[in-house]
Amino acid sequence: MVGYGIQSMLKDGHKHLSGLDEAVLKNIGAGRELSAITRTSLGPNGMNKMVINHLDKLFITNDAATIVNELDVQHPAAKLLVLAARAQQEEIGDGANLTISFAGELLEKAEELIRMGLHPSEIIIGYTKAINKTLEILDDLVEKGSENMDVRNKEEVVLRMKSAVASKQFGQEDVLCPLVADACIQVCPQNPANFNVDNVRVAKLVGGGLHNSSVVRGMVLKNDAVGSIKKVEKVKVAVFAGGVDTSATETKGTVLIHSAEQLENYAKTEEAKVEELIKSVADSGAKVIVSGAAVGDMALHFCERYKLMVLKVSSKFELRRFCRTTGAIALLKLSRPNVDELGYADSVSVEEIGGARVTVVKNEEGGNSVATVVLRGSTDSILDDLERAVDDGVNTYKSMCRDSRIIPGAAATEIELAKRLKEFSLKETGLDQYAIAKFGESFEMVPRTLSENAGLGAMEIISSLYAEHAAGNVKVGIDLEKGACEDASIMKIWDLYVTKSFALKYSADAVCTVLRVDQIIMAKPAGGPRPPQQGGMDED
Repeated sequence: MVGYGIQSMLKDGHKHLSGLDEAVLKNIGAGRELSAITRTSLGPNGMNKMVINHLDKLFITNDAATIVNELDVQHPAAKLLVLAARAQQEEIGDGANLTISFAGELLEKAEELIRMGLHPSEIIIGYTKAINKTLEILDDLVEKGSENMDVRNKEEVVLRMKSAVASKQFGQEDVLCPLVADACIQVCPQNPANFNVDNVRVAKLVGGGLHNSSVVRGMVLKNDAVGSIKKVEKVKVAVFAGGVDTSATETKGTVLIHSAEQLENYAKTEEAKVEELIKSVADSGAKVIVSGAAVGDMALHFCERYKLMVLKVSSKFELRRFCRTTGAIALLKLSRPNVDELGYADSVSVEEIGGARVTVVKNEEGGNSVATVVLRGSTDSILDDLERAVDDGVNTYKSMCRDSRIIPGAAATEIELAKRLKEFSLKETGLDQYAIAKFGESFEMVPRTLSENAGLGAMEIISSLYAEHAAGNVKVGIDLEKGACEDASIMKIWDLYVTKSFALKYSADAVCTVLRVDQIIMAKPAGGPRPPQQGGMDED
């Protein structure tokens, strides 16, 4: 029998879901499930997740961006939330968890409204009005005078960076923030808006503890020098991307050798050619040769003879950073470099840190070169998580270089937004006022989650926060250590305005997109394309 309706139009094995129950509520359910995973990792007391990805690699982290990336989410509606978190991570570098958790809460409230009888279109209109009002209120909550900030003032930088780092490594922020701040300030260019995140590197070395970590102005290469020279100071550096090997002298062609004497002479000429090339590099004033590929034995022999230190950097990205650190220009083949192609380093030395031999290239004088945070920790997974915290700190620095405005942290901002949005909803007359009120209510998710993750009574804390804010104390948030309400300016917990505004905007956009979907049509059957049917025509 020929199908009817949509079945007659699509291939066999298609899937078609429509209406509130099948499409809208199922999508909301998927979004809520995803946010339930990340929500318990929100805030300083957030729990870690153990994620094993499709390559069997183990991740133990509370960084929402890493969790959702490695989970490889398949559901199309949940993917929208993942994309919103990814956009937040790329734009700001922090706040991905807030984006997903808040979006999940908005979807939950939308489901309640749909069950009450509201149409998704009315909810979308209400949510859109609410997010516009939220961004207006956020402007009011900005701490006065915070827009004028010296990005080279370490205290100011640490103040703004603290909450981002503490949410990943609670208790370690007093050690990590000064390290990250030092590294960022060292490489900050004349115009802070041009700050490049890639200029702050992380070297992870197993052993020791976080208190053994340090900042190196320059690069730390995780390998030993090739030759016997292990330390030089105030030197010129030559970089060869193509490697330092006899292949540099090889020519295409056939050589006919009739006697042993000719063979010996041929080998000698090759040797002489390599020596000539290495001598020309030494004569140019360079004391360090950096090779981007193999270092030949013969070439190494002559480097030793002319007292040249040899380093091998196999990654082309690391080579590029090395050139940025020293100001050298990478040459394609082994030849005498010009004076302007040589780089400079204050010192290049091989050091042993925690049993690993590393080459430290320092460049104190150079302008905005590269700084490296050397992290120490007992296991690889701890070091990976520390690296994520450093990454958040560096991205926060980049954001504050563009916009340094701050708003009260510790859920003070969220409770104030909830209070004002509920007041705003009472002034609206249409059905969308219910959606605005629910949008405001969704902000309670932040103090509730922070309290629950810290093992405190959420309802009690939220009601006392509302009481404080009703009395006009706009900056009162949660002190998680005392388990009571406290002024955020006294606790010195501040959030960046850009992080919060982007996270809320992306959440609202993702939720409205999910709510706009009323049909899901999968034209191909699950499990990929089906094999072609036998016979040219369908059988009736």
